[in-house]
Amino acid sequence: MSPREEYLHKPLHGLERRLLKALSGRGKTTLEVAARKAGITEDQARRTVEWLKSKGLAKVEVTERHHISLAEEGLKAAKEGLPEKRLLKAFRGRKSVSIEELRKRFKDQQEFNAALGQARAKEWIKISSEGEKTVVLRSDKGGASASEALLKRLKKKETYYDDLPEGMKKTFDDLSKRSGFVSRKIVKAMTVAATPEAKSALGGVEEAKEVDVITPEMLVSGSWKGLRLRPLDVDAPAPLVYPGKKHPIRLFIDEVREIFASLGFQEIEGPVVQPAFWNFDALFIPQDHSARDMQDTFYLSGLSMDRFDDQNIAAVATAHEFGGSTGSKGWGYKWRLEEAKRLVLRTHTTAATVKYLADFKPSEAKVFSVGKVFRNEKVTFKNLVEFYQIEGIAVGNDVTLRDMMGLLSRFYQRLGIQKVKFWPTYFPYTEPSLQSVVYWEKLNRWVELCGMGIFRPEVTLPLGVANPVLAWGGGLERLIMLRYGIDDVRQLYGNNLKWLRETPLCL
Repeated sequence: MSPREEYLHKPLHGLERRLLKALSGRGKTTLEVAARKAGITEDQARRTVEWLKSKGLAKVEVTERHHISLAEEGLKAAKEGLPEKRLLKAFRGRKSVSIEELRKRFKDQQEFNAALGQARAKEWIKISSEGEKTVVLRSDKGGASASEALLKRLKKKETYYDDLPEGMKKTFDDLSKRSGFVSRKIVKAMTVAATPEAKSALGGVEEAKEVDVITPEMLVSGSWKGLRLRPLDVDAPAPLVYPGKKHPIRLFIDEVREIFASLGFQEIEGPVVQPAFWNFDALFIPQDHSARDMQDTFYLSGLSMDRFDDQNIAAVATAHEFGGSTGSKGWGYKWRLEEAKRLVLRTHTTAATVKYLADFKPSEAKVFSVGKVFRNEKVTFKNLVEFYQIEGIAVGNDVTLRDMMGLLSRFYQRLGIQKVKFWPTYFPYTEPSLQSVVYWEKLNRWVELCGMGIFRPEVTLPLGVANPVLAWGGGLERLIMLRYGIDDVRQLYGNNLKWLRETPLCL
């Protein structure tokens, strides 16, 4: 006999006998009623049902019912009347009333519009014109409605959708199309019944005197030696538990940090509010560039840097105007300090990187940053106003673009992405520049990720950095979407509890 068969033929536990007695001759019974009849808790009954089910002594059915109740607007309508009914009362026996007079009867314009629309749809009113004035004409219709009867019923007692008469079901469906009137919630109900074998098992199998746990007192006295421990069914389903855990975005950021730290990089940080100087000018982005428009960037209204005595200002200004000592011709315009002082919500974390280069002027360095950035864009399935960016630099005398390609390939591989390609592209402050593209097996296509390149001399020389600076950066959410198989970036921040609970910690 197998261990499983031995378990099934074990004597009945006390809880099993009590529950079987409560189920005898009853047919299908809800778990709540069965627990009450057996004199045990619902948790004990739920666990005991699983034992009996595994032994073939109980049958379990789980059904779904739609519990319905009044929502906020429905409760208000049940107390004060439907908006369209209150609209009719405002006529006060008259056949026509100006639309302006009716509008004054409602505090909320949206509620008035809804009342007007519902009354017209039910043919209670008509809208007409008398000269330049718009009037509302009342018809002879408008008696007691099915909606009012349903509101009265649900106010008195909440119920289940399938318990409603057929006519009221249609009324409920119509009310559910109106925002905030009724709510519907799916409730799962478990029913349990004893099988034909249960009766013979109840009479023919002895009740086992078993214990669930060995106490310290049993160990000291040695009484545990004469006791029988209840066997555990490791195949029995256990209740789902959703312990607290980090958000998937935070978990991914931690993973990214760990990868770059293992590659010898140091993390740097910077404030989200930056002067335009570090966000744009220090990166050789001209002051008339479209990226600096208010349509793309959030400016802090009326605010600018009070003190701005950075030693790099003159060098950056001349680089913009005629190239300075960089060997470039610059942009050929008059650079303005007032524009550089304006405060913005940073559009990229590169603002912190160039500030690091200006402060430390390293001959060798490997640093990265992960942080929030802000873009004045329309929120869509692939764009957000506020999102995370990962970026970094590597400084050295002999570093090349090939080193950067190898670095990013290693980073992607550590994230589980094996196929990586690079193609030439253009970025305003790197030259040469490349776009990294990865092949994602689940999507069966190539996806653009981080951009990369070597900082132009117009960026590094004014800051006092002579060696080449490899730079890369990109949005973090796109990587997270690939990791979790999401096709709408808004889902990451939608607080969907089901998704948050069921997303595994490790993939």
